[in-house]
Amino acid sequence: MGRWRPPRPKGSAYITPAGARRLKEELVQLWKVERPQVTNVVHEAAKNGDRSENGDYIYGKKRLREIDSRVRFLTKRLEEVTIVDRLPDDRSKVFFGAWVTVENEDGDETTYQIVGPDEFDVSRGQLSVDAPLARLLLGKQVDDEVVLHTPEDGKKCYWITAIEYKPYEDPYLTA
Repeated sequence: MGRWRPPRPKGSAYITPAGARRLKEELVQLWKVERPQVTNVVHEAAKNGDRSENGDYIYGKKRLREIDSRVRFLTKRLEEVTIVDRLPDDRSKVFFGAWVTVENEDGDETTYQIVGPDEFDVSRGQLSVDAPLARLLLGKQVDDEVVLHTPEDGKKCYWITAIEYKPYEDPYLTA
């Protein structure tokens, strides 16, 4: 069996301003801070002679490859994403960036923000626009019902109880 894996399907090319800012900050952190530090560690370790048994050298080179791979990904991704920084004209429907409150069959309410695939964090209430539930919610209005079919739980029904659009801010700064 080979190591080849099929490529991941491309995520949506939308991102909130806060998500774009976090990706840019990560890129700067990796390129300007971490990479020079790891390069220095590898350089010092290379001076110690035998590199085949030198842990600092081996793991430093591995970390450099990881950093370079992530830097390439972030650079390409930031070039291709569209930053959605304005609110939609029709705020009665669910669009990208909306805060949507849904109620399940048990009466439990959960609020999600529809965000890009590069910034989702379900524990913080951020749902990727590519997630099955988010795709069902897009274009819906308050009191609409959506039915999500899941392999493990069968079908789940949700009702939209509220739709809100907030000025774009970074939820990581308020948490």
